[in-house]
Amino acid sequence: MLAVDMVTLLAFVPAALALNLTPGADMMFCLGQGLRGGPRAALAADAGIALGVFIHAALAGLGLGTLVATVPWLFQAIRWAGAAYLLWLAIAALKSGRPIDARPPLHPRRAFRDALVVNLMNPKVILFVLAFVPQFVVVDRGAVLAQFLIFGAILSLGGLIVNGAVGLCAGRARGWLTGATGFQRGLGYVTAAIFSGLAVRLVFLER
Repeated sequence: MLAVDMVTLLAFVPAALALNLTPGADMMFCLGQGLRGGPRAALAADAGIALGVFIHAALAGLGLGTLVATVPWLFQAIRWAGAAYLLWLAIAALKSGRPIDARPPLHPRRAFRDALVVNLMNPKVILFVLAFVPQFVVVDRGAVLAQFLIFGAILSLGGLIVNGAVGLCAGRARGWLTGATGFQRGLGYVTAAIFSGLAVRLVFLER
């Protein structure tokens, strides 16, 4: 017997896709990385976020997500660490406003790492997974962890496609418009504003 029946899957997939299409922190992060580092960095960041979402689903299936959501100091520690990391990325984006030939390129490996860390340090993702995924988990079928993993994989795949498309468009736009030094500096400001906004969003996050 499959861990998830087809009726549940047919209900979950459209709901997950609708959530993936809703602009949020993950989409904005891929947009910022695309503007900062181009298409390869955007796609690498997209992969890092997708992996982060899958890890969140796995942790929720193991019960660790509930622990984070119900232990106040642990929740707050993750939230503030995530905000601090985003601010650090904003400062790095400001520095990247120098002319292209005067600064090192953003390596896709670093974009992947930054995206993964930011996603894992976002308590809102933990709360989202705990609120959304269990609605589709059927405990009586058993294999609860397997169900969480399947739903997490679907969420990750949908995000990979949607966020990747957004980041890729931003990366290509960067390539078309970086001829002027002033525009390069403006890209740094825009990317820094995106990361700073995400940090503020985390700071004022309510449980």
